[in-house]
Amino acid sequence: MAVPSPQLLQIETSIHGRVLYDDRAGPTSGVVMAFHGYGQSADDMLADVQRVPAIERWRLVVPQALHRFYTRDQQRIVASWMTREDRDLGIQDNLEYVARVIDRIGGGASPLVCLGFSQGASMAYRAAVLGRHPVSGVIALGGDIPPEVRAATVADGRSWPEVLIGAGERDTWFNPRLDGELTFLMSRGISHQVVRYDGAHEWTPAFAAAAGQWLDTLLARTSI
Repeated sequence: MAVPSPQLLQIETSIHGRVLYDDRAGPTSGVVMAFHGYGQSADDMLADVQRVPAIERWRLVVPQALHRFYTRDQQRIVASWMTREDRDLGIQDNLEYVARVIDRIGGGASPLVCLGFSQGASMAYRAAVLGRHPVSGVIALGGDIPPEVRAATVADGRSWPEVLIGAGERDTWFNPRLDGELTFLMSRGISHQVVRYDGAHEWTPAFAAAAGQWLDTLLARTSI
């Protein structure tokens, strides 16, 4: 006798996100929203971003992914943005989370840059292209453009923001994807730069310096 398959119910609920916010630059300053990688925390990401030269000119907002778990030694709490399971719903949840964070800090009227590392780089692209708020730039370190972003028209008819890509020379995960990233960006006429640095799948001082220069240039262009 065949056992009937169970029904799958998708239940919408609310969940509280943890966000680190450094507003010392002042309420009229531009915003860098930084997305951490898989198995990291908002604290990890904030420490990395704070090493970017002249980052004190920007407000920093670092949302922690909504799905938390313990490291194997049970000593630290880290997080993940999503898995393959119910992926489309996870994307919707994350985009709503990002939009609410921007609304909360009043960042919609300021130059906004989305920065991400690894899994967080895909989140940076999603927030920039699919999100509710206009974004001036994307900094993507060791992470790729997800398929739903490649297939999408930018929300509300906005143009793609300019992009800075960071790729470590010894990054065996991201480097095989890099040519595809550049082919896509060139095919769309999207302004982009690539920084190749001596390192693996990681932040390095060389990349932090390059990101700082790129942010300075963008800020000079977007400031009134």
